[in-house]
Formats: sequence, C-alpha cells, structure tokens
Amino acid sequence: QVQLVESGGGSVQAGGSLRLSCAASGYTVSRNYMGWFRQAPGKEREGVAAMYSRRGSISITYADSVKGRFTISQDNAKNTLYLQMNSLKPEDTAMYYCAAAGADRFVFVALGVDDYNYWGQGTQVTVSS
Repeated sequence: QVQLVESGGGSVQAGGSLRLSCAASGYTVSRNYMGWFRQAPGKEREGVAAMYSRRGSISITYADSVKGRFTISQDNAKNTLYLQMNSLKPEDTAMYYCAAAGADRFVFVALGVDDYNYWGQGTQVTVSS
C-alpha cells in the first residue's frame, strides 16, 4: 500500500522560506515521476514542481510561477521528496500535496494532475503580506 505523508507546512511572512517533505512508503521515490501540487480555496489543483530521477536520468519541471524560487529534490536513502520554497509570496498560499505516478505509468505531462496515481493528505502553507 502506497502512502505519502507530507510535512513542513506552516505560516510565514512574505519573503520567508519553508521546506516541505514527503515521506513515501510502499513506493520508491526514484521509481517514476513524483511531484508537488497545490490547491488554493476556490481554485483547481495545479502542478508546482515535478521530478524524475532514475538510473542517471534526471528531469525536473517547474511551474512558471515558482521558477527561481522553489527547488524540488529527493533523497533516495530516506525515500523522501522535498520542496524548498524561498521568497514566498501571498499567492503561494495553498494546500500543498505530494503525488507519485504509478510504477509503470507513462507520464505525459509532468505537472499534470491526471498523470499521478497516489496522493498525500496535504500540508497547509500560508503566506502573509
């Protein structure tokens, strides 16, 4: 059974930083694409950052809105995915979710919600101005 457990959310002022973690069990983080998504109240869930790292092949994709501010990474030894968020803005306020694509699934769109099979419960990030 795949479980993804996010942590690290919280409340910060604009310009601050947070580091989100996603601990995976029943799934190896290097098996296929993993990503971070977010959903603000009244808005659709959107992709923030996605990563594929396996057998020396690495692919990282960021949403335009977070490029240069967010960094996705993974620690294979800890089987954990991370999202370092710097220079946070009030518009980054949302519930952040970790997601993983099925082991043998071909991911067409790295930041596409429909391409991911497993989801965590989310961690809230609130940025005040």
